[in-house]
Amino acid sequence: MTSWTLRDIPDQSGKLAVVTGATGGLGLETAMALAGAGAEVILAGRNPGKGRAAEAQIRARHPQANIRFETIDLASLASVAAFSDAMLAAARPIDILVNNAGIMALPKRMLTPDGFEMQVGTNYLSHFALTGRLLPLLRTGHARVVQLSSIAHRRGTIRLDNLNAERGYKPFQVYAQTKLAMLMFAFELDRRSKAHGWGLTSVAAHPGVATTDIIANGMAPNPLVAWLSRTVIGVIGHSAADGALPQINAATAPNLAGGEYFGPQGWMEMKGPPGLAKAEPQALDRDIAAKLWSASEDLTGVVYG
Repeated sequence: MTSWTLRDIPDQSGKLAVVTGATGGLGLETAMALAGAGAEVILAGRNPGKGRAAEAQIRARHPQANIRFETIDLASLASVAAFSDAMLAAARPIDILVNNAGIMALPKRMLTPDGFEMQVGTNYLSHFALTGRLLPLLRTGHARVVQLSSIAHRRGTIRLDNLNAERGYKPFQVYAQTKLAMLMFAFELDRRSKAHGWGLTSVAAHPGVATTDIIANGMAPNPLVAWLSRTVIGVIGHSAADGALPQINAATAPNLAGGEYFGPQGWMEMKGPPGLAKAEPQALDRDIAAKLWSASEDLTGVVYG
């Protein structure tokens, strides 16, 4: 078991990092750590009010932090395109991209403005599109790209014939599929980067069981159920700060070869210090990963090259 902590982050001065969902929870903790290590950090989120609050919270701990909030709604491909176009116009190479934003197990099937099931569109397809649109800047920066997965991927199946859950919507089943998709995306991006000479280091991470708002905002909208969920997580899991350590480790550890997966090292990977995690066999299926990639390009209209 490792004992990696924030003190082990190498100096990130001169690097540009983009963190999605950075206004709360794991994303905020990740942005906080990267800013504290000297990186310039873009807090990418959809709520400007929460963005201002996140900036203030980071600067309270790191007064010299080089941070700024930029608007992106991960439920909208148009918003992803607008954010990406602004980044491309600025032409600043990106050193770190952490695709962290997500929602969990919405009780009822909802659609994004693009017609995708909300979890599939927000958790996975938007990040696929964002990474593809930013590819020129990622290549120039020889970027570290981190996809946020989950221990829920263990129960996931990629249903290529029902990717958007038009038939038989089951909230957690769809969530698990999106987190499996994110893990497969990390592995496939690594393979394609090596094959095409893109120069990326593509990795994935999961937080174990962490105390964030994702459950309360998703599968547990009832205040009592949300309280019970947080109470149980407080017993079997750990804080958002500790849950963020695997993705911070994945974003900053030197000399990674790519294609690695990080998570907590405790029992069942629910909590504990960060280290290498176990990917289930379905996450390693290269044939399904290639088909998922093709389907994702077709659905988003974003073709990597």
